[in-house]
Amino acid sequence: MIKFIKIVVDRKNQEFRNIQYIPQIIALNEKFARYLHDDYFLENQKSSVDSIINLIEKAGPFFWAIIDKKTDKFAGFVFLDNWVGSKNNVHSAEVTTCFVPLFWGKYTKICAKKFVKYCFKKYQLKKLKAYVFPQNCQVKTLLKSAGFKKEAVLRGETLRNGELQDIEVFAVRRER
Repeated sequence: MIKFIKIVVDRKNQEFRNIQYIPQIIALNEKFARYLHDDYFLENQKSSVDSIINLIEKAGPFFWAIIDKKTDKFAGFVFLDNWVGSKNNVHSAEVTTCFVPLFWGKYTKICAKKFVKYCFKKYQLKKLKAYVFPQNCQVKTLLKSAGFKKEAVLRGETLRNGELQDIEVFAVRRER
């Protein structure tokens, strides 16, 4: 039903994998930027193309295109960053995702549960976190369906449209 296809952009080592999905990632990011980014995200970027290429490169091997197996259509993207721990003992990471509206609903819930299980098994994470703007009710519902619980509200954590913006922190812990 769902395929996670790793996207790699490593300009230093001239490694590029599955970059054919980048135009769709850019378009989806542009469409939902108001739910994904604060005022600082694009501050040092020349364009949305630059910002996504830099984001994929920064995320390293932890950026995936989400593909529907039945139709082979691009369904969205997901990436991990802000890792906590050491090389030999990874504790937690932050997850960010964005889906094409056609796939919202049951599909996103199945995808989220599958991705959480994958992260806990593959990377031995103890915790996955997600930072969400309070207005983003759809993502909060999606996170809750995947076992995330609200842990905190970071008051005035960033700026959006020149205004102070709260961020809600959701997390799920690996079951022992």
